[in-house]
Amino acid sequence: MSCPRCEGGAPRTHEGPDGAAHPRGRRAPGGGATTAPAPVLRVLLVGTPNAGKSTLFNHLTGARQTTRNVPGTTVDLARGTWRPRTGAGTTTATPLALVDLPGTYSLTPVSPDEAVTVAEIDRAGAEPGTVTLLVANAAELHSALFLLGQVGARTERVVVALTMTDVATADGVTVDPRRLAARLGVPVVEVDPRTGRGTDGLVAAVRAVSEHPRPVPGLPGAAAPGTAPDDELDRIDALLGWADDVVESVGAHGSATRSRADRIDALLLDPWVGLPVFVVTLWALFQLATWVAAPIMGATEALVTGPVAGLVTWALDGVGLSGGWLEGLLVDGLVAGVGVVVAFAPLMALMFLAIGLLEDSGYVARVAVLADRLMRSVGLDGRVIMPLIVGFGCNLPALAATRTLPNARQRLLTGLLIPYASCPARLTVYVLLAGTFFPRHTGLVVLAMYVLSVALVLVGALVLRGTLFRDLTHEPLALVLPAYHVPRPVPLLVTTGRRVLAFLRGAGTIIVGVLVVVWLLLSVPVTPGHTFGEVPVHDSAYGRLTDQVAPVFSPAGYGDWRTTSALVTGFVAKEVAVGALAQAYAVDEPVGSSPGELGEQLRATLDETSGGHAPAAALAFMVFVLAYTPCLATVAEQQRMFGWRWTLGAVAIQLSVAWVLSVATFQLLRLVW
Repeated sequence: MSCPRCEGGAPRTHEGPDGAAHPRGRRAPGGGATTAPAPVLRVLLVGTPNAGKSTLFNHLTGARQTTRNVPGTTVDLARGTWRPRTGAGTTTATPLALVDLPGTYSLTPVSPDEAVTVAEIDRAGAEPGTVTLLVANAAELHSALFLLGQVGARTERVVVALTMTDVATADGVTVDPRRLAARLGVPVVEVDPRTGRGTDGLVAAVRAVSEHPRPVPGLPGAAAPGTAPDDELDRIDALLGWADDVVESVGAHGSATRSRADRIDALLLDPWVGLPVFVVTLWALFQLATWVAAPIMGATEALVTGPVAGLVTWALDGVGLSGGWLEGLLVDGLVAGVGVVVAFAPLMALMFLAIGLLEDSGYVARVAVLADRLMRSVGLDGRVIMPLIVGFGCNLPALAATRTLPNARQRLLTGLLIPYASCPARLTVYVLLAGTFFPRHTGLVVLAMYVLSVALVLVGALVLRGTLFRDLTHEPLALVLPAYHVPRPVPLLVTTGRRVLAFLRGAGTIIVGVLVVVWLLLSVPVTPGHTFGEVPVHDSAYGRLTDQVAPVFSPAGYGDWRTTSALVTGFVAKEVAVGALAQAYAVDEPVGSSPGELGEQLRATLDETSGGHAPAAALAFMVFVLAYTPCLATVAEQQRMFGWRWTLGAVAIQLSVAWVLSVATFQLLRLVW
């Protein structure tokens, strides 16, 4: 495929129409024509889920990778540059462009992800510069061979990377790669994606196949366009029979005795054992998100807003610029915003590590099977249970956990439901309001908020499945359980670091920008007698903004600028909503479980705004806090994962649902209070 940017003299390395990195050509001495760059070989990674495909991709590309949406879809494709090394440890002259395709069990697409995989493989069959590298799990060889049969019917440039041979051996299955290669007629290279063992042999195999394609012998004929369904079923049966013959001929049979994985599954898939283990696992995740991560987050933010902010102040003082608007912008705006973003990094790192451990060990797939019957009742399958449950610990890593789901539509649907999972940050608001207005029943009121949160997730799933996501198939969960592994620490840490950096770059930019705007609004006086940066909240542009928004909440019983200020600030982060209330009332934040003076001031305000129905208004306020957008960091992560269109639509729906539920709560309860 020609690249017009190469032909037009692109100034530097760029992405060509083949999705590969095109290096800049070199101009010949004397100003002559540029030397054509060496062609870049494109390699597609395809395989069944849990075969080690993405681990191999991460090892081969390192940090030289990007993630982009396929145009017209929400499907992400990871692309990277593979620079193979020679025996001397130096890189070869020509890199390879790798594309990590979504995992699939077959090339009969039933989801957008699988449709993208099929389209890319079909395209590879027509391009001499593209090789398909099929990652085959030796412990699930039959499934890999069925997929290979479908790939081989579309392209003759195929290399097999055989993984999980150690797991297969532990289960009594021995797969000889040389014998398998002789039977298949295509190169088979044994590799360990976690350590990189065997990856050097992939280079020669990929280059050889790109120059000399090799058809897979003995494959059933490919279906012609317009093939009748019965003929397609016959072809699938023939492919399954071919896979059986290959397994038989290479002697890759399992042991007659139960494997270690079978014995463990007999326990974990039994509800009487599996459910308690799952509950303990969730408890550990919540401990990470609250008791373990919270003090680290506080210390991290204090480091930025303390010594770092002091250093900025000292530097400004050294050049005679301290005490002015510039110091306020840098310290209270920019540095404070960076502090909020950096404070999330420990939480994200801990949760990414925990989820990565559960995923790499094979446990997440067992949870999906265990929870499938429950989730089917609301039109979902069991694989969404882990991200949703993690959301009750923190919405942010819960969004990241959706990457374990098999296709983009499921990830998007789950990502839209996660904000309704009540995270611990909302708990501070619940405790303040419940302790002020229901001191004898504080625990019961807080529990009711969490019950309502679960109800919103389930009802939201039913509504979305019946409207925007009708295309999601409602079929029984068909899942090949991966083998159990002991996760390798180095690849796990590398993946965790890459995900945290992606969050800091993507979501961090949005968070810092918005917090700088909030600082600016708080600093601009709108009444005489104040200077820029030295203004009470109500006399600032921010205070006037909340004044304008407050009437919107009058039907819910709390139409006051101070409560509105807490909601607007809470959009940035629910952790600071109580602090915003204290700042608006010019009182100290409550210590412990006692509402203190803030509770008294709040009671007086809601008595006035609700017409004497303060308890009803308090419950309506808590309902709004539960249902509206959890925090700016979550919005930024949704935007990074799903794009602005879905994110802004989700925020609009969350605000609308929260307002309707809040108004309905107040209007109904004021009849009895």
